[in-house]
Amino acid sequence: MSRKLLQSTAIIGAMTLLSRILGFVRDVLLARLFGADSGTDAFFVVFKIPNFLRRLFAEGAFQQAFVPVLSEYRETRSRAELKSFVDYMFGTLSAVLLVVVSLGVISAPLVIWLFAPGFTGDPEQQALAEQMLWITFPYLLFISLTAFAASTLNAFGRFAMPALTPIWLNIALIGAALFLSPLMAEPVVGLAWGVFIAGVLQLCFLLPFLARMGLLPRPRLGRHEGVKKTIRLMIPAMFGASVTQISLLIDTILASLLVAGSVSWLYYSDRLVELPLGVFGVALATVILPKLSREYARQTPESFNATLNWAIRLTLLIGLPATAGLILLAGPILATLFEYGEFTPHDTYMVSLALIAYATGLPAFLLVKVLAPGFFAQQDTATPVKVGIIAVLVGLVLKILIVVPWMLSDYPAAHVGLAISTALAAWVNAGLLGYLLYKRGIFQIEPRIWRFLGQTLAGCAGMMALLWWLTPDMTQWSAWNGVSRSGQLAMLIVAGMVGFTAIALLSGMRLAALKRDGQHDKFKDED
Repeated sequence: MSRKLLQSTAIIGAMTLLSRILGFVRDVLLARLFGADSGTDAFFVVFKIPNFLRRLFAEGAFQQAFVPVLSEYRETRSRAELKSFVDYMFGTLSAVLLVVVSLGVISAPLVIWLFAPGFTGDPEQQALAEQMLWITFPYLLFISLTAFAASTLNAFGRFAMPALTPIWLNIALIGAALFLSPLMAEPVVGLAWGVFIAGVLQLCFLLPFLARMGLLPRPRLGRHEGVKKTIRLMIPAMFGASVTQISLLIDTILASLLVAGSVSWLYYSDRLVELPLGVFGVALATVILPKLSREYARQTPESFNATLNWAIRLTLLIGLPATAGLILLAGPILATLFEYGEFTPHDTYMVSLALIAYATGLPAFLLVKVLAPGFFAQQDTATPVKVGIIAVLVGLVLKILIVVPWMLSDYPAAHVGLAISTALAAWVNAGLLGYLLYKRGIFQIEPRIWRFLGQTLAGCAGMMALLWWLTPDMTQWSAWNGVSRSGQLAMLIVAGMVGFTAIALLSGMRLAALKRDGQHDKFKDED
């Protein structure tokens, strides 16, 4: 909860923001060149498959299981034992991934059927998806090993380069769209090759930094107590840590059964919600997990609780204004970023509906990123699994109750029901995680959080009122050119930030308090 934590979060956030900005350049280019049709639906589904598995094997399960064990080795073992653990873990992970990738490539038709059953009604779309999956599935191997390297660097406080690594995916896809796609009989296949190239680039980018630390892995196979412990923690974490991705994947499966373009509409809306989630949520979770792990290993419960409370306050400060801004400016943002070329005003409208629905769950998505490490730091991956299963089941019930009737009635915006149910399930997930941490007696909400929440909500209310009054009608946004749209949107964003800050400060918020190290003032006020 110290200034160092805030600085580390800011470093990761800044690097991730740079990558996300380039990612939006990528998405604008894809929207302009490819639009939203059956071909883009096929690519986005194929791209989601290795990414989903990556978050299960790497960012989801592996990172949450590996970092606490690595931190334990760093605190209690010799350097030689630490290096041996890294070598055996890298070798074991590589072997497992090679098997998974081989099975995925061999069974591509079955995988496509499982992830997008709606494609079976269009043989050309099904064949295109299978072809691209053969190309993209090896990305799982490269990006998961990249996550291994990133997790190792993060455990030693090296946050900047791992956060910058995703930039290579955006560079590769932009290059593929501009130079490879025009050479292909089916242009969208060029994007699949861009994904493959990106995996290689990302892994090669991080390995030299491990070498400088003397931790460049030498792959080894065999029995190792640290590997066994990581795998034991990883198996349940494969479900618990990736519950949001499972829900989003279910959205993709159901969206493949809806009207053409539904998968793409959900993709673009999800990308915008992923901006604050990726820039801030992932950064904060990355920073606090090693700290919580060390505090738990050192048996300092007050510091453990203080770190969680600091993270929650920062989450409120970022998540609530971001939610308000996305809801009020959904249409203008989408028109400014994507509504060119093949991307029509109708696409903007359909994506904006999903974006508003997803945005209502943004604070919950962020809280899950903060609360789940509270369990992982204790090397408890079973509890988040149980909570995750409950949240997924709630989401499934909601999807049946909301989406199925809309599908049967041919409602053209049925995809919005998928986003609504995902957001509600995220709130269930976050609420249960917080409650169970409290029941264990290791987490208590500090009284100042409630005052901070009121101040943040007051700022959000003022910002929303100001944006509602200033924002022009969507017909004007569609009529303007890109420069005019960008200028108007920039002014609205600045006005919203000024409005929020002014009202929040008038209500008594003191942002400087977040920089203070509160490890020894557990329940004191900020003033």
